[in-house]
Amino acid sequence: MSADRELEAYWSEAAAWDFDRVAQLRRSERNAWRAAALAGACALLCAASLALLVPLKRLVPFIVRVDNTTGIVDVVPTTTRLIDPGEAVTRYLLTHYITVCERFNFATAESDYAECGAFHSAKRNEEWSALWSPTNPASPLNRYKDGTTIRASVVSVSFFRRASGTTDLAQVRYIKRLRRGSGGEEEVTHWIATLQYAYAKPSKDIRIRSLNPLGFKILDFSTEPEVIGEPAAAARIGPSSPIDSGGRR
Repeated sequence: MSADRELEAYWSEAAAWDFDRVAQLRRSERNAWRAAALAGACALLCAASLALLVPLKRLVPFIVRVDNTTGIVDVVPTTTRLIDPGEAVTRYLLTHYITVCERFNFATAESDYAECGAFHSAKRNEEWSALWSPTNPASPLNRYKDGTTIRASVVSVSFFRRASGTTDLAQVRYIKRLRRGSGGEEEVTHWIATLQYAYAKPSKDIRIRSLNPLGFKILDFSTEPEVIGEPAAAARIGPSSPIDSGGRR
């Protein structure tokens, strides 16, 4: 009888050990699946992080420009963002204004004078009229009547925001190329113009409206030569020669 009890106890202990082994295997299996799931989640998070970091690792090429005359080095600006149509139009109008109003060619002087006047405020038009008056010895009509021509090309346009948030100031860097009527090499000078501008109601005059349909107005304009080479020689070139020592036109 005692032998049967010992045998039964043995079998019970063996069965309990077998059950423990099965339970342990099942626990190990569950732990393995949990670890695999956690590793998979970590892998997905790492892949997503790398995908988000890709734009930060992108190489952005740029162009460095060296002026052949002065040796000035600058980076050619590129636009990779969406352009505000208002800023784009203003940039074009400022570029057009400088290109037309800072050049001189006797054959087109009359039409250029009228076109620039269409962009001027009343105050600016008074200054413009005084500068171009035939009675003014410094008038381009008198200074360049020997056939001298001037071309203006814009290098860059920068906008400035006031503390109040208003954006009505711009700075334009441009180059003048003067070729004298008597011949000789072309004279190149660098200039910086500061302009205050605004948009007003377009003129009711059909002629002025055809030249300036958006009512873009130059309220104030001042320009000065960049200190490159010989500033004294640069100050002698161009329709926008200073009226006073402050450089205001």
